[in-house]
Amino acid sequence: MKRLFGTDGIRGKVNSPPMTPETVLRVGMAVAKALRHRRGRHMVLIGKDTRLSGYMIESALTSGICSMGMDVTLVGPLPTPGVAFLTRALRLDAGIVISASHNPFDDNGIKFFNHQGLKLPDRLQEEIERLAASPPLRRPSKGSIGRAFRLEDATGRYIEYIKSTIPRGQTLEGLKVVVDSAHGAAYKTTPVLLRELGAQVISINDRPNGLNINDGCGSLHVEGLRKAVLRHQAHVGVAHDGDADRTILVDEKGHVLDGDHVMGLWAVELKRSGQLKGDTVVATVMSNLALEHFLKEHGIRLLRTRVGDRFVLEEMLKGGYTLGGEQSGHVVFLQYNTTGDGPITAVQMLHLMKLKGLPLSELRARMPLYPQVLLNVPVRRKGELGGLRGLKELIEEAQQQVKGRVLVRASGTEQKVRVMVEGRKRKAVGKAAERIAAFIAEKLG
Repeated sequence: MKRLFGTDGIRGKVNSPPMTPETVLRVGMAVAKALRHRRGRHMVLIGKDTRLSGYMIESALTSGICSMGMDVTLVGPLPTPGVAFLTRALRLDAGIVISASHNPFDDNGIKFFNHQGLKLPDRLQEEIERLAASPPLRRPSKGSIGRAFRLEDATGRYIEYIKSTIPRGQTLEGLKVVVDSAHGAAYKTTPVLLRELGAQVISINDRPNGLNINDGCGSLHVEGLRKAVLRHQAHVGVAHDGDADRTILVDEKGHVLDGDHVMGLWAVELKRSGQLKGDTVVATVMSNLALEHFLKEHGIRLLRTRVGDRFVLEEMLKGGYTLGGEQSGHVVFLQYNTTGDGPITAVQMLHLMKLKGLPLSELRARMPLYPQVLLNVPVRRKGELGGLRGLKELIEEAQQQVKGRVLVRASGTEQKVRVMVEGRKRKAVGKAAERIAAFIAEKLG
């Protein structure tokens, strides 16, 4: 069996290894075996997004876990951060999310949280991989197999918790919000949440059929949301990805705000109120240079990590920091949740608008970003990127031309190389990115 875990759990094409019922069954058994000898309730929570394959994978996981003597609580479609929250709140041994995040419907994946709502440590992932690849595991007697239960009010519990993250008595009354759920896990959560807080909500892309998740909508495709915001004369638009751990916003003028805007604006507010631990924000190497400059002007340090929300969270936990995230819209408010939380991010940004009494466009104008181009280059041999002759010289030349930053890296979840170029002049940035992308496509495509 090949290595199962990538940068964010297990992921692949449905009905191709590792995302086959046979492999997933073995993974379920391995997870139960790895957790069963530890103290706890011997209960695992499983949530999912709205992909058609979620039913198949959920059944295989549940069978594997129950066969090894652990119980399962099923919550159905629920945002990834909701699973992390409920795992902690219900004091369970682990939480599992069946989702491929922003990927198309024919991909799927399995993400894991421990009893604290944190990503599994590497040593536990390695143990699960070893057990999944080992000879048949010894199973308990028939009377000791696990049971599966369904938690009917999971979404309601999660919504009530999110409402508690803004001061009691505060509402979102007077705001008209367009919500794009990407036909994904938050198709009920965010619209209901915002309505209960008093906002007028127009919900789009909220009719999942198992095949349409992330299909031309959501946080990666905001053009439809922009049009809806302008058409309805809304104050703000909110877009999630398929598992709703991301939020991208659109202001009343149709301009986009990403995770860098959220981190920058909230960092200043948290420092003002004395709640920004260490006067530090944790972000990745992908975050815009303008964020770093903006924070520095306000006496705040930006600490950068490798790409991936797990690396952001590791640094936050190590330093005791409370705010971090990724440009893509994963934002971690660690005082509220242990992972990127799309619905919480949305509520916090709308709350900030009410707190400041300002439209989102004026908040956005406080932190203009530098032009940045990100190109995804499909390749057949991304593992050869590090030894590609001529690439280093091309990158150095581009950095001098744009007077900014160039970052080239292999994707951790897809067969692609990502090229990011950033500088003060958009035309030069675009040309440099295209030149590097074309070079990589020619050599590795």
